[in-house]
Amino acid sequence: MGFKARFALWLAALTLFVIGLFVLAGLAWWTSHDAAQRTAFENLLGARVPLLISMALLLPFLLGVVLSWWMKRYPLAAERMAEEVVLIYTVNPEYRVAPAGGAEMRQLAETINALAEALDTLRRDVQARIAEAHRRLEEEKNRLAALMSELAHSVLVCNSEGRILLYNPRAAQLLESDRRDAGGAPVGLGRSVFGILDKSQIVHALDKIARRVEQQIEHPVAHFVTTRGDQLLRVQMAPVLDAQGEIGGFVLMLEDITRSVESDTRREQLLRQLTEGTRAALANIRAAVETVQQYPDMDTEERHRFTQVIHDEAEHLSAKLDATAAAEAQLLSTPWPLEDMLAADLVYALQRNFERRLGVTAASRGSDDPLWLSVDSHAMVHALTHVMGRIAASFSIRSVLIEAEGAGRFMRLSLCWSGPALEPDLLHEWEEEPYAEGAGAPAPTLAQLLARHGAEAWTQSDRATGQGRLCLQLPMARVGAPAVAKQAGIPSRPVYYDFDLFSQPGQTPELDERLLSDLTYTVFDTETTGLSPSEGDEIISIGAVRIVNGRLLKQECFDRLVLPRRAVRRESQKIHGISMQMLANQPPIAEVLPAFQRFAEDTVLVAHNAAFDMRFLQLAQAQAGVEFIQPVLDTLMLSALVHPGHADEEHRLELIAARLGIPIIGRHTALGDAIVTGEVFLKLIPLLAERGIRTLKQAREASQKTLYAKLEY
Repeated sequence: MGFKARFALWLAALTLFVIGLFVLAGLAWWTSHDAAQRTAFENLLGARVPLLISMALLLPFLLGVVLSWWMKRYPLAAERMAEEVVLIYTVNPEYRVAPAGGAEMRQLAETINALAEALDTLRRDVQARIAEAHRRLEEEKNRLAALMSELAHSVLVCNSEGRILLYNPRAAQLLESDRRDAGGAPVGLGRSVFGILDKSQIVHALDKIARRVEQQIEHPVAHFVTTRGDQLLRVQMAPVLDAQGEIGGFVLMLEDITRSVESDTRREQLLRQLTEGTRAALANIRAAVETVQQYPDMDTEERHRFTQVIHDEAEHLSAKLDATAAAEAQLLSTPWPLEDMLAADLVYALQRNFERRLGVTAASRGSDDPLWLSVDSHAMVHALTHVMGRIAASFSIRSVLIEAEGAGRFMRLSLCWSGPALEPDLLHEWEEEPYAEGAGAPAPTLAQLLARHGAEAWTQSDRATGQGRLCLQLPMARVGAPAVAKQAGIPSRPVYYDFDLFSQPGQTPELDERLLSDLTYTVFDTETTGLSPSEGDEIISIGAVRIVNGRLLKQECFDRLVLPRRAVRRESQKIHGISMQMLANQPPIAEVLPAFQRFAEDTVLVAHNAAFDMRFLQLAQAQAGVEFIQPVLDTLMLSALVHPGHADEEHRLELIAARLGIPIIGRHTALGDAIVTGEVFLKLIPLLAERGIRTLKQAREASQKTLYAKLEY
């Protein structure tokens, strides 16, 4: 019951009580006096009836003032104090009760704060001991993290229901969700591996392992090959056995064999072509030789004709073998990984190599902006040093200028010297020369290196300065988008794991009966062109983060800008800082919303003032062809449930966060607000449990009883 309703009931009861006292006092006097005194009393009252009526009407106002003063000093102060005490021993031990109310209540608040200080001192001592006890465990976890991060293989660890408990960066890269041709769900803790890989093959492999475990075969493993989009993956599965020897989960080691299978296929085709192409030539040679041997006395012209046949077929066979050897060498060439590096670092390496190996003085000139390349730096430096050595020897060059400048998606690297220009035919000849001696056969060439990088090389002549130039155009690295071949770009920390998920129950449709602490959530927020969805305002940014097993997984986030069909309102831009220029090259909501739906599938949605965000999602569903049907929780309503004594303005996100001891970072950005909302939600779960709200059903039903449930947009 709210404050106003209780105040009205108390005031009515107190007014009736005072009036009743006067009535009882009057009846007592009336019965204790004689008729003459009663007559005199009646005459006295009759003359003062208007005054008595006025006093009766003023009585509720006088009592209301007294009652309001008393309630604010005692019952309301006590209720607010009780809410704040729960904060201290549940989610924010550093919170202190604000003294309010009467002198007794203020003294009680000071006593509570003194107890809180003592409790906080004990808590810190216990935490120090726990930290020391966990230090060694953390060392073991760090060793596991380092091992898993640096493994060359892609690793997934799943529980018996197929929920992902661990994955390393190699697995995230191999199964990246942004691949347009991959399909399936993204990789993430708590997600089902069956949405990523073929379920039937995994189940079949588990059955084989289970039989081998029953037969007590040492090291029971299973292998299979599966597809994901255009990828062909070789999978090795090993079981995770519990204390009873039962299969409690499994480990998957993945390897992309697409390229090797394609190479094997091309090799088989090459062998078949070689076999078919040489059979006819060998038959012709054999027939000609047999004819010459059978007729040794044939005339000179006839013998010359058969000899020419043998020569031509031998030439054809030799050319066929050379072509096959070249194709085989290309198949055997190793796709070395590329690394991200600054163009300035590549230029510096070239300078040092030119000076040390060639005796050529090298100066440099380039852009002030950092230019990032994705290159095999070792091979590129050696190849360009080889070509520069050829140039220096041909034109007696002793100094060179190295220029590096950006040109759109490419970086142009130029070697400039004073002297004649390099002929294109000569450059082509040098491109085909091996640049690494002793590397085995076939040795790599600059042409192969350029092809592997998707680069181009050409020559130029600057007549005004009398300079010759060798120009290379190299693709710049894609910032923030890991390429499949890039190994150095994979972060070695953190490894994403949560072994407590081994005991998690499976995701079932009966979500309402599940404990709030057991569910998986997607906490999201949106930024919009304005605040009126019914007037055509649209989403321009969606940010989301997942909560799995009571942990906020900041490394598994969703953050996208969206191109709207209408301009951003000026007042909204002042809040979130997103302009139309920032949205010019972004995808429309029809592309972003399906990706967000895949990110949030099989989870409960959480937002602050969720009615606002859900209204925008609902209006965009039709054009995106998706539908959000999962349950939704609102931290605004949940805060009102755990802190009913706080005023409406105290349920703003930043004030809730401050009350719960949560620092605010990135406010008024979609992802920043989603992270703060997620941290607030995790703090609210134990506070809800204190009020008997433990399941999703209880949270949803209790939320519907708050005033905020009536908000519409």
